[in-house]
Amino acid sequence: MTDMFLEKFRALVPKYLEDEWQQEDGLTPEEIDSALAAHKFTVPLVLREFYLAIGGCEDLMEAYHYFWDPEELEVDDEGFLMFLEDEEEQFTWGFRTADLGIPDPIVWRRNNTRGQWKSEEGTFSEFVFDMFEWAFNEED
Repeated sequence: MTDMFLEKFRALVPKYLEDEWQQEDGLTPEEIDSALAAHKFTVPLVLREFYLAIGGCEDLMEAYHYFWDPEELEVDDEGFLMFLEDEEEQFTWGFRTADLGIPDPIVWRRNNTRGQWKSEEGTFSEFVFDMFEWAFNEED
């Protein structure tokens, strides 16, 4: 299968960290497969390529919000695969498990106090690029 998002995610390193992408910025396919082996779900292509590109880059994985490592991924009782949390743990982002077969599914956000999920009305790739743009411009 062709990489759909890999190079775009790798390009986040030079764009925001002003450094060339290095192999250690991403996880290997073996690391991802090993981390996901215990789970009873598969991850969308876009999330796998995100981990391949920058899963080892703490400066991006923990840029204002915290992307969960592959072994930390979990599905909640409402059927959402959760992958991201804000630093105050007020919100969690995820995918509907029914959408995990879609290469770049819509992202949903849960208000952790209310427990309600709401669509972000954008795909994971759109969400990630917008989030990094916001996070890094916020710091300037």
